[in-house]
Amino acid sequence: MPILDAQPDIFPNNLLSEEFLVRAKDSGHQWWVLATRSRAEKKLLHWLQKFEAPHYCPLIEKRYRSPSGRIRTSYLPAFTGYVFMLGNDEQRYQALTTNYVVRNDVIKIDQDFEGELRQIQTAIQSGVRLVPEAKIEKGQRVLVRTGPFKGYEGVAIRREAQTRLLISIEFLEQGVSMEIDECQLTAL
Repeated sequence: MPILDAQPDIFPNNLLSEEFLVRAKDSGHQWWVLATRSRAEKKLLHWLQKFEAPHYCPLIEKRYRSPSGRIRTSYLPAFTGYVFMLGNDEQRYQALTTNYVVRNDVIKIDQDFEGELRQIQTAIQSGVRLVPEAKIEKGQRVLVRTGPFKGYEGVAIRREAQTRLLISIEFLEQGVSMEIDECQLTAL
């Protein structure tokens, strides 16, 4: 089976902008976390885009070598089994009728959630190599003080003698990590 090209992981493109979020919330939209069937995140994204329901499912590029030696690129969800939708009750109902959603919950939203999503989106767009992290580890809470990710908050963790910055969605207890120089970090 051929590997498909990258598909949009966010709809609309300005979903995480302040003005779009304010307008959506004023019209009665709220954040929903949609837990999907196994390996159905991209199928749900396709249907949500068809319904024009605002959504985000961060996709991370993964490169690997095929048995024949060719380099392959695939795009995997950063949060396996979850899609975030900013919608009203009708859009939620449409998502449930796709048969790809097994559970949906309203997210008790605060500014942290949207900020965490923005950080993950800009990290993906920057092209830095990200690694999905299934469980949040205990570590020192840090702030990036220099470099392209200045202002990011996260947790400093050690992996294979490397310092990594873990950016997470707290309520999911999952996140993504990227390699970073220790000298760019300051403890919070």
